[in-house]
Formats: sequence, structure tokens, C-alpha cells
Amino acid sequence: MNHRQGPGQRWLGWPRGCLVIVVLAAATVWVHTGAAAWQTPAPHPSPSLRPQPVAVIGTDERVPLPPQYKDLQGKLGLLFNPRSRMVCTAFCVAPDIVATAGHCLFRIAGERPPRIADFWFARSYDAVRDYARVAGHATGTTGQHVISGAATLNMRPPIDATKDWAFVRLARPTCSKGVLPVRPLPTEEIIAAAAAKRVFQVSYHRDFTPWKLAYARPCAITRSFEGAQWKTITEDFSEPDALLLHTCDTGGASSGSPLLLETAHGPEVIGINVGTYVQSKVEMKEGEVVRRYKSETVANTGVGAVAFAAKLDAFRRAAILSTAAQIRDLQTALKRRQLYDGALDGAYGPALRIAIEAYEKAHGLTVTGMATQALLKRLHGAAAEKSKAPPAKS
Repeated sequence: MNHRQGPGQRWLGWPRGCLVIVVLAAATVWVHTGAAAWQTPAPHPSPSLRPQPVAVIGTDERVPLPPQYKDLQGKLGLLFNPRSRMVCTAFCVAPDIVATAGHCLFRIAGERPPRIADFWFARSYDAVRDYARVAGHATGTTGQHVISGAATLNMRPPIDATKDWAFVRLARPTCSKGVLPVRPLPTEEIIAAAAAKRVFQVSYHRDFTPWKLAYARPCAITRSFEGAQWKTITEDFSEPDALLLHTCDTGGASSGSPLLLETAHGPEVIGINVGTYVQSKVEMKEGEVVRRYKSETVANTGVGAVAFAAKLDAFRRAAILSTAAQIRDLQTALKRRQLYDGALDGAYGPALRIAIEAYEKAHGLTVTGMATQALLKRLHGAAAEKSKAPPAKS
């Protein structure tokens, strides 16, 4: 096997503790079970140390990747950050772009996000380990090469599960073995396809054949479950129409993996796996929790492609601003329109992203938050037209 040089000869380790989102009103939790830690485990862990499945629905039906899906191996990989000890699955959607879960890159509200420049993508980790870094890592502009549903994910109702997606542009076109096509479908069609056993999931897992792709057999996607009706579920999540509640078995590091539809042309992405939906019953007295009962897993969660397909198309076409001077020019233009109130420092950050999104929304554009050459040109063009306009008559 060709093991290309990566960020040191370190191995991937045990899944870390789950991130739990407590829904106070409904006594429900949403768990990001798919992120795993980056550590150096023993070469042959003892049974007492072996990690347990964290997102298996009922019977564990995960198996090694079947031969008929061998081509998928070259289109998936691990997205990891040695400094923040975060590992997730990611998949190729363009020669130089991968998709994953947003929380893998930005964590959750209240947590300090890791540096995007510290992330690596290892395509086909279990075979080739073709490493690549994020575009702009050498110039401090990596933030401009990531687009996501939200830079900060809300953990309290309404929970931002359907904003938990991200696309990352790589420093070089690593996805040389092809990409996975993204197919936005209404949830009703996805539910019907799952009932016909045409929906499955593929990802890396730490708790099942460590760091080799696993295949989750065709699984169900539905709205309501025993003890968790859709009407109640919609109260917990923002934009629930794009929420995919599924029973595909997942595990450590499976966040960011694709939910796939079997078609005559091969597998197509209909969503991204992001977490697990859990109910936890509690007894309350005078506003305080006095007793907690055993939590019960309802379903795993994914975000449907309808939530991000248009953003991906825009990201593929975008010519990103590449210098601090260009970013400063963009900041100045948006400040003149009273949309940006941050420093004119030539750095892309949350304040600039919010300003760009506000401008795009006000002008009926696809809301991306990206600092692009097209946006800067549009702003300068609007300013030039305004300066040529005749003065208003008094």
C-alpha cells in the first residue's frame, strides 16, 4: 500500500465522550455520537478497552464494505485535527472539495472552535491515505475556504441539526478517484426510497473494524417513532423539514458520512449523518430535576441534501478572495453600507460572514457568506453606479 506522508505517524484512537444537547422543555437530548478522538492507542487493545457502539439502532448490522461498493473507498476519507483531537468522516463532492458535518469543524455554541488550518483530509484512509490540507493554510486564509450551515450550532431548542453541514476546499485536488453526486430530494421521496430498501450509509468507525469503511445495511427513514411523534420532534429542531431521522447503524467518527440512495447510476448522496436523537425522562420538582431515568435512543439524525445542495453549487463555482488587501476592500465596501461593524483588518471572520449573508439576503442572492471576487465586483459596480447618478433635485 502507498502510505503518503501525513501529519506524523500517529494513529486514531478511542471515541471521546458524546456531546449532549439537553432539550429542557421536552426532556430530550441530541447527541453528536460521530466525532472521535485522535490518540495513540495500544496496537492490540484488550477487550476491556474496546470501545462500545455509540449509535447502533437495535441489532448491530454493520459489515465491511461489500465488493459492489469498492469504488466508494476512493471517494471517502477521514477529516481530522490532531490539535483538537477531532476525527470525522468526509466525502468527495468535487476534485478539491469534501463534505462533512459542521460540528466537526466548529464544535458547538459555547465551545472554542479549533483552527481550520490544523485540519487534514486523508482520502481512502484504510488503503492509500492520500493526505491534503485545507486551502489557504499557508497564508492564513483557510476560513475563506469553508462554507457551512452555521458557524455556531445551537444546542437548545430549536436545535440546529439541519444546519450541521460543511464543505471544505482542499489545497490540492485530492479527490482523483471521482466524487459522490449530491441529489436533493423531498423527505417524502426519501422515506419511500428507504421503505424500498434503497437507502444505506457508509463511513469510518472507531468501534467497528477500526478505521476501515463500514457498510450500514439498507435502513429506515421516517418521521415518527414509538414514544416520539413528529409533532413533538418538530418543536425541538429548527427547519425540521430537512431533518432525516434514520436507523442506519453508525459509530465513532461517522459524523459527516453520506446517507446514500441506490440508483441505476450508482450511489447518490441524499443527506449527511450528524448525530443521534435520544429521549431522557426526568422527574421535575419546583423547576429542578430530582430524578433521571435511563435514556432511550430514538433514531440517528441526518440533514437532507435539500438544505445544502444549492450552497454546494455556489461553492464549486466561487472564486474566493485570496489576499488580505481584497478582504479589507470587501470589509470597507460593506461598512459603507452599514452591514459590517468589525475591524478593517483584512481577515475573514464571523462578523464579515454575517455582513455578507445580510447583503446576499437583502439582494435576493444565494446566501453563502463567502468572500468572493464576484461579490467584491458587484459591490464596486453598485458604488460606481451610485456615484454616476445625477444629484436629487431639491
